Amino acid sequence: MARSTTVESPWFRRFRPVDTAPARVVCFPHAGGSASYFLDYATALAPYADVLAVQYPGRQDRFGEPGIDSVDVLADRVYEALLPWADRPLTFFGHSMGAAVCFEVARRFDRDGVAGPDHLFVSGSRSASWPRDSAVHRLSDDGLLAEVSELGGTDERLLADPELRAVILPALRSDYTAIETYRSEPDAVVPQPITALTGDADARATLEQAGDWARHTSGAFALKVFPGGHFYLAEQRDAVLEVVAAHLRG
Repeated sequence: MARSTTVESPWFRRFRPVDTAPARVVCFPHAGGSASYFLDYATALAPYADVLAVQYPGRQDRFGEPGIDSVDVLADRVYEALLPWADRPLTFFGHSMGAAVCFEVARRFDRDGVAGPDHLFVSGSRSASWPRDSAVHRLSDDGLLAEVSELGGTDERLLADPELRAVILPALRSDYTAIETYRSEPDAVVPQPITALTGDADARATLEQAGDWARHTSGAFALKVFPGGHFYLAEQRDAVLEVVAAHLRG
């Protein structure tokens, strides 16, 4: 396959570019997360796919940009940026807030009649229409940071440094506002098969809540449960990667 002619975008990071890969995997981070969370995914999946990790505004090399506090707006922006990269089959993998964003991006492909992803992997997330009953985004700065620390998934060194805390807080609050105010219509569906992945001890995405993703696809649905909490995928990385790799091989 010829080298892609698409231009680089601030919305994506390609840690291990594979221009000859037959497919692309697009990884959507959690609230407060960044593209670098998926560095290991890019390395492990390189034999099967070119991996794009989404970089939301307000973090890392996009610190100077304001965060976006709406899942729908995030999805609009990612969709527009992703269109030039849809020159080969896409697979979406989204964790926590990223699951909602990737679902909405897939809906935009379907809305416009554009060939979109062939599969959605939604991780650590209650379904798109399940009520979000938390209000972390309304807490004080200390309360918000305490919640993030308890949940895991964010480098504790960032949370401990006062200057870095001040830098990351706006993006954190935007992300939590986005996901906590998001809820799709109960009958919103995508044609792609959906695989929901969750930890068996994740209070924020119980088996029932993760299983409810079945209502949001007109295709096949599968639920895969792993040991662990909300960031089960850190400890179960190899098992999670094998699920995605098996899809790509198939």
